[in-house]
Amino acid sequence: MSSPRKVPPKASARRARSPRITTAAAVSAGWGLSEFTEVAESRVHAAALGPDGAPEVVCVHGLGCSHRYFLPLAQQLAAHLRVVAVDLPGFGQTPGPPAALDIRGLSLALADWLRATRRARVPLIANSAGCQVVVDLATHSPELLGPIVLVGATVDRRARSHPQQLWRLICDVPFENPALVPLLARDYLTCGPRRFLATFQHMLADRIEEKLRLIRVPAAVVRGKRDPIAPAAWGRELAARLPAGRYVEVAGAGHAVNFSSPVKLARITRALLEDRMPDEDGA
Repeated sequence: MSSPRKVPPKASARRARSPRITTAAAVSAGWGLSEFTEVAESRVHAAALGPDGAPEVVCVHGLGCSHRYFLPLAQQLAAHLRVVAVDLPGFGQTPGPPAALDIRGLSLALADWLRATRRARVPLIANSAGCQVVVDLATHSPELLGPIVLVGATVDRRARSHPQQLWRLICDVPFENPALVPLLARDYLTCGPRRFLATFQHMLADRIEEKLRLIRVPAAVVRGKRDPIAPAAWGRELAARLPAGRYVEVAGAGHAVNFSSPVKLARITRALLEDRMPDEDGA
């Protein structure tokens, strides 16, 4: 008998009262402010940067990460957009339950937060495992999806094992901005090894490719051309499975395009939001 799915208690239930949303000085340097929302049985943190009242985009982080590695991208977009980077339960500044949530649990928590903050149909930019969380929204809350940018989407179905993924992660290090290493080391320590490894196992069990046909919004599958974690064949397959998808490569970039090549990713994002599907080279 399979074990019961881990989801946040009452995560999909609407609350009778409006959730409490507060703002404070940014917890991380470079961001404009921090937003805290009492939802999904947690106090969900999000960092924001950009003009009040400007169109918003929401960023969803990958395994063990947080809002912090989206700052370079936010700085490129913030002249005309308000960038909001959420910390999923158990990561960054958002407390999580004792047991790590699986992909469905994380996507239900994201859905509750999007509803609570009235960000339904706001464009979503996701990296790595965050792509799995965003795509899973289509299975239970498709009305929340706006245009999506999937950056370095995981997990390649040809390499769904711990050794293969660990080796690919090691191979990616030379292709990233060196400043990413200490930033991620801090985030990994924050989430802790038990949550990291349990979430990693949930990632491997998730079949993102089987859900892409449910995505009915414009979508770009973005891959750093030197990314060993999300190979070109995998990226092209994901884009081909999307009803309205486009495959885009960023020359010279590794897995975390949002941190290491933010200017190019910002250009791709703006093209998608302006109803101009970017070319394969990002133009």
